[in-house]
Amino acid sequence: MTLVLVASDVSTLRQEIRATVEAPDLEVAEVASGPEFFAYLEENDVDLAIIDMQIGAMGAMAITVDLRNDESAGTSEHLPVLMLLDRRPDVFLARRSGAEGFLVKPLDPQRIRRAVRALLRGEGFEDDSWKPLTVRVGELSA
Repeated sequence: MTLVLVASDVSTLRQEIRATVEAPDLEVAEVASGPEFFAYLEENDVDLAIIDMQIGAMGAMAITVDLRNDESAGTSEHLPVLMLLDRRPDVFLARRSGAEGFLVKPLDPQRIRRAVRALLRGEGFEDDSWKPLTVRVGELSA
């Protein structure tokens, strides 16, 4: 069974993710802090981490950098990370941290499911909802 760990200090966000992705072959676990995240990892084989950008003193950026440092040191296996971003400028941080994917809030179930499926297949996922719409000359009707 696939295990997804959702880390956020906002219980309604954790519940929204659970309701969106949980399935007969996919289990969702929830934690509310960075320290709880790492404690859970020590005891369980997690297939995907979904981490909120802002979690108390240790959010997605700090958690992901710690994961990548441990991985490069050979002390842990690779764990794909999907970051939940609060604003467009956070895209830069998500890319720099080594996260495989990101979603910019507000979230919607379709984007969440697409991102989770992509990361579980070993692919990346970059949410393009944050990009401004490009309108080309001639595309607008008068």
